[in-house]
Amino acid sequence: MYLPRQRGQLHHLPDDSAAYDAVLAGVTETALARLTREGSLENPAAGDDIGDTSLGITSLLALAWHRTKDPRLPEAVRHSLAFHLDSRVFTEDNPGYPNLTVRNSGLPYARYVLAPGAHPIGDWPSTVWALLQAVNVLDAADGLVEDEQYRELLGVAGGYWRWLTEATVFNPQDAANQAIGCVVGGLMLARHLPSEDGELVRARALRLYADEIRARRVSDRGAPLPPEHGGAYDNNYGPISLSFLAQAHRISGEEVFAEDGDTLARYIDARLCGSGFDIGGPRYSEQHSGFESVLGLRYFGRRVGADLGRYAGDTRWGRHAVGGDGDLDGHFAFMLVWQIQDTTRWHRSPRTAPACHQLRSGTVTVSFDDRMTPSVIEAGGTALVAAAVNRQHGFGPVTDGFLLCRPMGAVRVADHRVGGLAAKLVSKPVVGRDHVLRHVQSLYVTDGTRLWMTVVVERLGGERYLLAGMPYVAAEGDRFRRVGDFPLVAAAGELRLTHPAEGGPDSFDARSELTQEQAAFALAADPRGYGDPDAGWRHVRTTTALEAGPAPDAPDGLDVFAVRYGEGDQRLNVVCERSEEGLVLRTESFTATLGGPDAHGEPQLTLRDAGR
Repeated sequence: MYLPRQRGQLHHLPDDSAAYDAVLAGVTETALARLTREGSLENPAAGDDIGDTSLGITSLLALAWHRTKDPRLPEAVRHSLAFHLDSRVFTEDNPGYPNLTVRNSGLPYARYVLAPGAHPIGDWPSTVWALLQAVNVLDAADGLVEDEQYRELLGVAGGYWRWLTEATVFNPQDAANQAIGCVVGGLMLARHLPSEDGELVRARALRLYADEIRARRVSDRGAPLPPEHGGAYDNNYGPISLSFLAQAHRISGEEVFAEDGDTLARYIDARLCGSGFDIGGPRYSEQHSGFESVLGLRYFGRRVGADLGRYAGDTRWGRHAVGGDGDLDGHFAFMLVWQIQDTTRWHRSPRTAPACHQLRSGTVTVSFDDRMTPSVIEAGGTALVAAAVNRQHGFGPVTDGFLLCRPMGAVRVADHRVGGLAAKLVSKPVVGRDHVLRHVQSLYVTDGTRLWMTVVVERLGGERYLLAGMPYVAAEGDRFRRVGDFPLVAAAGELRLTHPAEGGPDSFDARSELTQEQAAFALAADPRGYGDPDAGWRHVRTTTALEAGPAPDAPDGLDVFAVRYGEGDQRLNVVCERSEEGLVLRTESFTATLGGPDAHGEPQLTLRDAGR
């Protein structure tokens, strides 16, 4: 089986003018064939996320008209716009909506589900989306929309903004992508208002960003991030937030959006494997977005000099939203409008500067979590994620079932590059069940095709081994195939791949036809779409695990564990010995010296290519 929603690197989608004209031509033909007598452009299979979708397709037709002057489009734009204004603008409170701060305000809003009282919780984001679709139509109205209809739409858009910011709790789902989208809507609306009114709306939008979003950022992996559904980053919505930050900067010129976008972009770059695979999130841990993320990844990838387009998106939504019938849907159409208008080109080369939470070279990637423990290792075409033993998740030494990877003090990191080698040394103090403080030094070295992970720790007692990950997916073309067998790997000690005995949902066997996200939601407090898969996954007790025994002939008082990923046909030979300079590690490809801490307590690392 394959991961269902990581289906291809987004920068593989053609994004020149001709490609976008072809996309808009397809939208035009579908929309003209769909246009109902009443003027609806909604996907007939849609039942939710519907309140803004007809207007979204209207905005695409308006953009297409400005590019092609197709004579069929003006009437379709006016007719479908009239449908939205007449049939999709609600002013009576939706029964059961829990987030109102002003009842019976009479202000317009959009509904997530049309029927009164049917899932009203989605009305806030649906109104954000409707505001964004509306301002895009307003932007394209010149020569296309008649004055009376323009004024009516402008009044509705202003009402949407007031409902979002005056009549309800702001950002009730604690979802940064929705909140930043609302700010963008205010900034774009302000440009259509008289100067004094527009400046008030602009100032309010910037204040909301500063007070309600930026002031509440959450730190992860050293980066302050806009909070997403109660967490720091979500694999689906995080890149969407980046797109909203890009649009906010494009239209306002405010440097704060560039700074925060740069930070989020560098964070995403450090997370993503070279193949574009990633995992983890408080709303969707494996689901990746599609066209909704192109603008942000492209815009900020260029700014920070990173190939963010390698993000493996859901290319079924590569151009626009798709309904349950597999056909065009207008949801999030504003993102297609903006990415067409933006002329930024993809940056396609990897960043070369060392990143604290990543080691990447060639086809090898190690992404580190907040504790500087690998979250994903990719080498030899296989991605391994953190395994679990006794409900402890990570990579690291295990003694009698206790995983030593949670730091009890400062974690130190040293990067070094020489010739074709790139290395990272992570030193962390840990405490075991015996309450003894030990120092774990983990050295990661790659030549761009292989990765050596060598872990040194004071001698452990009992049964001991290195928990070296759970093989999870292998890249096959644009897709990721689920795997659970032995990857290309070798070790200096005994190497085994273990699987949990048949058990309950808190055991994860990588050989099963089950994804991490499915298993995580099965253990989450709430179902998919509402629960936190990261929280659910933390309840997993045991998983398939790659386990490597200690290397022979380690220096007295030490345990040394060594694994090579990306090549498994030859045994790994590692020599470890003490010298005046520190601990020397020798393999067939390099010699590394782990020196003592310098005057500031920082670890010292020197590296020499064996071929030089």
